[in-house]
Amino acid sequence: MNVASNAMSKMRSWPAMGKVSSASARERRAPNGAPIDMHVLDTTMLYGPMGGGVARYLKEKRSWLARNSPCRHSLLVPGPFNGIGEEGEHFIATWAPNEAARRWPWRVTPWFQAMLRYAPDIIEVEDPGLVGWVALHAARELGVPLVAFCHSELVGTVARRLGPIPATVMRAYLRSFYRRCDLVLTPSEFMRRRLLRWGVDNVVVRPLGVDLKTFNPAARTMTLRRELGLAESARILVYAGRFACEKNLSVLLAAFRRLGRPYYLLMLGTGEPIPRQPNVIVRPYERSSRELARIIASADGFVHAGDQETFGLVLLEAMACGRGVVAAAAGAAPELVTLDTGLLAPARDAGSLASTIHGFYQRDLDAMGRRARAHVERSYSWDAVMRGLLDVYRAVQSWQLRGTARYVAS
Repeated sequence: MNVASNAMSKMRSWPAMGKVSSASARERRAPNGAPIDMHVLDTTMLYGPMGGGVARYLKEKRSWLARNSPCRHSLLVPGPFNGIGEEGEHFIATWAPNEAARRWPWRVTPWFQAMLRYAPDIIEVEDPGLVGWVALHAARELGVPLVAFCHSELVGTVARRLGPIPATVMRAYLRSFYRRCDLVLTPSEFMRRRLLRWGVDNVVVRPLGVDLKTFNPAARTMTLRRELGLAESARILVYAGRFACEKNLSVLLAAFRRLGRPYYLLMLGTGEPIPRQPNVIVRPYERSSRELARIIASADGFVHAGDQETFGLVLLEAMACGRGVVAAAAGAAPELVTLDTGLLAPARDAGSLASTIHGFYQRDLDAMGRRARAHVERSYSWDAVMRGLLDVYRAVQSWQLRGTARYVAS
């Protein structure tokens, strides 16, 4: 792999800085006052003002660890300046063409040096881009485990956008990166099977969680229809997320064209332009989780046509708001959505999706919403998710202490 080889050769050219002990980190205390027993460093390129599932995961993780564990947590991400952000994240100044765009680092040395200065006990990387290779090199320098969290099904995305040959190249690249990590986390059984198919076998499923206080049926108000200028009889489903082709938005829009009024689709997000449609209302990405929860809780339900979702955090957030969901019967959605909590439609079929949405309204929506909330409370609280993640970290550390780190050459 040329891309992987180039990244590794660039890292070999960096000046040797020697091993850095993390003992000094353990001498300090966690934000909750407990003596630190582990220092976790998260790093990613997928962090920015437009949020997204990765950013939400990292913010929730940081908040939970500060309140509930004897762990120190550091977060190293691209930003508009060098320094500390409002959430306590460490920004490394990285150029972006506009506020909404991703910041893609090209200068690797500041990242590498920052990782060595932090001297964590574990590094977790959230994407397999350039920062991932930097994290791999830093982990080797420090003698600590590298855990990768695979949040995205990039092979399918590349296949749809660019065709089969680039997808084959992407699959080989991902295999090369992930097989070098000590452990790969993924949020669903769907994605674990994909990774196994690509030749990556050091995989553990760790689902994401939901902020049950923010995403709550109590966020519901009775003013949403009036705010949107709609009649009280309007049937409103919400889509919140990126406006991108892999979300199958053309299928979603076609389904609502078939349904017509009084069915309305409220779309919250940013990305590719959405064609005008009489029963589709487009609003900007909602940065406030509380306002997003209010909107979802105040609608009739949530709808998502994407068939490559590696988890579907927003589906769980909708269920936590006491709303049922309609989703494609593909990707990770069938692992989250049961007959009690929503309905599944065949993927990429606008007619079937329209029929499923119509059938959704034949159900008792409030009863479905109560069951959806109970389902999320049982299985997807951040408390349960994070305690499981800490168990994984400690297991990885024990492998490292026994000298069984899993750096695998491609």
